[in-house]
Amino acid sequence: MSNTHYPIGQAGIAWQSAERKAWLAQQKIKRSYFEEVMCRFDDVPPQFKKINYGNLPYDKEFAQPHAYPLFAFVPQSIDGNKPSVLISGGVHGYETSGVQGACEFLIHHASQFLDAFNVVVAPCISPWAYETINRWNPMALDPNRSFYANSPVPECSQLMDFLNGLGLSFLAHIDLHETTDTDDSEFRPALAARDGITLSNWGIPDGFYLVADSRQAQPDFQAAIIDAVSSVTHIAPADEKGQLIGSDAHQHGVICYDKKGLNLCGGITDASFVTTTEVYPDSLNATPEICIAAQVAALDGALNYLMKV
Repeated sequence: MSNTHYPIGQAGIAWQSAERKAWLAQQKIKRSYFEEVMCRFDDVPPQFKKINYGNLPYDKEFAQPHAYPLFAFVPQSIDGNKPSVLISGGVHGYETSGVQGACEFLIHHASQFLDAFNVVVAPCISPWAYETINRWNPMALDPNRSFYANSPVPECSQLMDFLNGLGLSFLAHIDLHETTDTDDSEFRPALAARDGITLSNWGIPDGFYLVADSRQAQPDFQAAIIDAVSSVTHIAPADEKGQLIGSDAHQHGVICYDKKGLNLCGGITDASFVTTTEVYPDSLNATPEICIAAQVAALDGALNYLMKV
């Protein structure tokens, strides 16, 4: 695959400002962060406090329809003697069940874990990408490769500043994602075009899987999540090479990435227990409701496991 398959740019030549502007001009608002996500915040139980930790002023910088306030939820009373757990969704805004799963968990499940943990939830880190059903932000930058010091990506820098301000040491971080058919049909071709490189198709796994941190895979933790999710949806089998999306399966339904080395959201803390969920919404055996339920089951499975360690 190369950028000859993509309508912007020339094969083998990385995008410059003109190509990035042409890409942005093609992006359209397709759904509402305010009506589909922020409206759900009214249903969050009173044990949590809503914090407006930042704002994406894309209306001014990129002539988008409006600015995007960023929100996170923390316990009304943070107890420094409790371990803390971070849950993040919508780093890639197009991955719908990550956002809605975080909201569903926050509204209906999170309170039951507050006796054991300080539960911190950032439901939608990339709201412009949620509205435009995108992997990138308006600068054609991928937030989930941009969590590093002095990041030019405001979705990342504002979240990191917020978390640093909390002063918490996190035991765990669960980052909610999807792998969709559009990863191969749109987003990887766009990446190849943007960077002037050639990429091979992954082949999208049919089912749920996890991405552990290669520095500390925590196989029992991952297995507990896989077990919890398997009651809701099917777990992706490895391919004939024993791989998922081009990476070796370390255990059933689990691959590993270097979270910090790749500047992923999963590497923003020093948590001992880290995983990224990957739901497959395009499966013939999946529905939007099943995908959201799988994200919630993953969170329940993760926190129930941590309560026993």
